[in-house]
This record gives sequence, structure tokens and C-alpha cells, in this order.
Amino acid sequence: MSGLERIERNYELAKEMYAEHGIDTDAALEKLASIKVSMHCWQGDDVRGFLFPEEELGGGIAATGNHPGAARTPDELRSDLEKAFSMIPGKHKLNLHAIYADTRENVDLDELEPRHYQSWIDWAKEHGLGLDFNPTCFSHPKAADGFTLSHPDKAIREFWIRHCQASRRIGAEFGRQLGQPCVTNVWIPDGYKDLPADRLTPRLRLKEALDEVFAEPFDERHLLDAVESKLFGIGSEAYVVGSHEFYMGYALQKGKLICLDSGHFHPTETISNKLSALAIFARGILLHVSRPVRWDSDHVVTLDDELLEIARELVRGDLLGKTYIGLDFFDASINRVAAWVIGTRNTLKALLRAMLEPVEALKRAELAGDYTTRLALTEEFKSYPFGAVWDYYCLKQNVPVRETWLDEVKRYERDVQRKRG
Repeated sequence: MSGLERIERNYELAKEMYAEHGIDTDAALEKLASIKVSMHCWQGDDVRGFLFPEEELGGGIAATGNHPGAARTPDELRSDLEKAFSMIPGKHKLNLHAIYADTRENVDLDELEPRHYQSWIDWAKEHGLGLDFNPTCFSHPKAADGFTLSHPDKAIREFWIRHCQASRRIGAEFGRQLGQPCVTNVWIPDGYKDLPADRLTPRLRLKEALDEVFAEPFDERHLLDAVESKLFGIGSEAYVVGSHEFYMGYALQKGKLICLDSGHFHPTETISNKLSALAIFARGILLHVSRPVRWDSDHVVTLDDELLEIARELVRGDLLGKTYIGLDFFDASINRVAAWVIGTRNTLKALLRAMLEPVEALKRAELAGDYTTRLALTEEFKSYPFGAVWDYYCLKQNVPVRETWLDEVKRYERDVQRKRG
């Protein structure tokens, strides 16, 4: 029996097992194929970008490791991205930071225009991808003291306002040319290492600055605005201006997406438990799926308990329609293309596993107070043949099945990445 025949046979057997519980695997795969994960560009070059490649990383950001082959130019980064996308089932999006402008002009952040990203738009159009965007409020001399949109110096604050305004115009142009909304997400590193004397005033400045940033209206078919919180970081251990409560209040009041990054909360706090609560009130939710190891360390996403819980919440609560899923990790200790493939495939696997659970049966048991059945079914389905359905999905999407993608990554590393010097 050939490998292809084995995959198809295993799928048919799995399909029958799931059907016994009323689960349609074909429908699940069709639904999965409609989901776009926004894969982050900054895994490919350790968050250096192309505008100021010699600038030291700032804002509490650090990429550790020295694996060879980091992208040095937009063309190299696009080559790496193409390789990664070729091993990930489905059609997705790329999430760009402002510092990844493809231009030979000497341009500062507040002077950026859509034309500085036209090569990215053309590339995305060629490959059937969407684009998301982020202003880069770090790794810049005007952010050296750890403050941007809430800076006490009005001139510096206005610089960052102009940058974020420019970023929204760029995002709107992405959406217009590509025919799908660009989620443009604002995150700033502003905060204090030690206890501040005044927590309120920086937040008042931030609110005023954000009001200016978002003053220009755009068609939501082209641009969706998001704001991202953080509870702590390197250099802002004691106080972060843009806390969860601040941005939750701002987003609810102004109708913006609330970005939840799975690494931006306390070590015992999870974002899976926040999704259903925020979904009731929020315009929508943006996820930055990461993996914190004791702190916001942005490890490559693995198929761990929290990722599965996030997926379950999205599926069981029917929240996929108002949730935008993105990734945010950067690991320089392993092959960077492999990091993308592992993290994105795991995110899709988690969603598929959630779709292949007996959700209605679990809800009925819970409503009836039959917690025994709820627990028993939950545990038994952990050993159902989800892998056979995933393999079949990869086969039908013309991407490598199981670990066979790793051989292709290693060839690419040998033939392309290690020759970069």
C-alpha cells in the first residue's frame, strides 16, 4: 500500500469514528481552510527590520540564539516566507512591522507611506495572501527612554502619533489593494522599571495621543484597528502605561479590536479564560499566539494545553467570526523557517482538534449536571485519531504530511540560508 493510499484509508476510518458522535470531518476541514492565520514577519530576521538594521533592539525585546541564515534583505525574507508558506496548509496572511519597509530612501518612521511597501503588496497579491501591519514603537532613538505615545515631551509624543497615523494609512492601502481588511495593531513599550509616583498622567497622555492617532476615518473593509496591552516587560517591570484594563476600556469605548497576547500576562494567567468574556462586549478580538516560559519569552508555539484551550474557546463559543488570529514569537536558536512552520501548523492543529470534539454532547452533559460524562468524553477524545484527519488535510492542501517538511527545511538551510554568511 502506498503512502497516499494509507493516508486516505486512515482518514476514512477516522471519519467513521468521528461520525458516530455526529462530527463531520469533511465540514471541519472545509471550515479550517477558511481560517487565515497572520504569520509574523519578524521571526525571519530576529526583529531587526530594514529601516534601521544597526539600531539596538529596544522596548524590552530580545531575540536569543545565533542559528545561521537570518534574512538580511526584503528579498531574502520573502524567499524564507515563501518556503514556510509552502509547508503550511491553507491561505493565510503576513503580519508586517513598519521597520520592514522595502525602500532605498532615507526615511524616518513618521514619514512612511504606502509606496514604501508596494513590493510587499505586490508579493502578497501574487501569492494570494493578506497583509496585517504594526507601527514600530521601539528600537528607535526617540524611544530610547522607554516612552513613546505617552512621552512627557510633546514633540516626541507627536512624532509617535505621526508614525501611528502613517501606519494606519499604510494598513488601509494594504486592505484596499488586497481586497481584505488589514488589522493594524498598536503596541507601545511605555512604562517604568520601578514604582512610579504618578500612574494616572501617562495614561491620560496615552488616551489623548490615541484619540489623535485614530481620528482619521477609514473603511472597515480595508482597515481594522487594534490595541495591545502588556502587564510587564524588561525595563517596565513595575508599571506599564498600556495595561490590560486601560486598553480594554479604550477599545470598548472606541470600538477597536482588543489584542490579547498570550505572553503578556502574569505567569498563572491565561487568555483562553478571557475570550468569552470580552467577546460579549468587544468589537472583535485580535490574538497574538505565543508561548511564554516563565515570562513573556516568545517561544515558538507548541501544541500545549493553553493553545488547545484557546482553540476550544474559539470553536465552542463560535468566536472565529470575530477573532483575528496572529502569531508572535521569535526564536533565533533554531532554523527560522522551521519556527514559522511549527508554530503555524500547531495553531491550525489546535483549531482542528477543537472542531473534532463532541461540543454539543459536552454542552448537553454540562447543562444536565452530568459532569461525569463531560469529563469522560473530554478525556477519551484526546486519543481519537485527530492525526489521521490532519494528515489528510495536509495531503489535500498539497503540503508535506507530518514531519516530511523538515527534510525540505534542512535542504533549504543548506542550499540557501547557510550561504548568506
